Amino acid sequence: MKVICFGDSNTYGYDPQGYFGGRYDADSRWVDILATETGWTISNMGQNGREIPSAAPNLLTDTDLLIVMLGTNDLLQGCSPERAAEKLERFLAGIPLDRSKILLIAPPPVTLGEWVPSPQLIDDSHTFAKCCQTLAEQLGIRFADAGKWDVSLAYDGVHFTEQGHRAFAAGLLEELR
Repeated sequence: MKVICFGDSNTYGYDPQGYFGGRYDADSRWVDILATETGWTISNMGQNGREIPSAAPNLLTDTDLLIVMLGTNDLLQGCSPERAAEKLERFLAGIPLDRSKILLIAPPPVTLGEWVPSPQLIDDSHTFAKCCQTLAEQLGIRFADAGKWDVSLAYDGVHFTEQGHRAFAAGLLEELR
C-alpha cells in the first residue's frame, strides 16, 4: 500500500529539543512507526511551520491513502478555527483522489507552554477538531481525532514528545484497523 502523510512539524517528526529544526530518530516518529508496523510504503510530506496550503500537492495517482493533519500553525498565526476549517475545506476539495482514500486527522489540542501562552489557543484547538469532524462528514472522507489518543506534548505545548509520537502511531494504527 502506498501512503502519503501530509502535515506540519508533527508529521515531519520535529524534535523541539534541537535548535536547528532537527528531528527525532526514525524509531520515534509516528510516520516511520506506521511504516514499520504495516510494511506500507509511506512518504513523509511533513514540513516544519506548514500552514494549510491554498492548493493541493501533486500526488501520485497510485496513492492508496492520503493522511492529512494540518491547522495547528494556522491557529498559532491567529487564524480562527472556523477560518482554518474554511482553508482546509478548499485544500481538501482540490485533492484529485477518491474520497475513500483520504483520512483527515484533527491534531491533538495544544496545551499551555512556551508557544501557547493563552487558554484561548487551547479552546481554539478543541473547536478546530470539531470543525474538522464536521468537514470530514460534509466531504465524505474518513476522520480521526488525535485528541483522543493521549499524545504527550513537549514544553512548547505544540510538538509531540517521543512518547507522544508512539501514542499517536498506536492511535492511528487502531483507527486504520
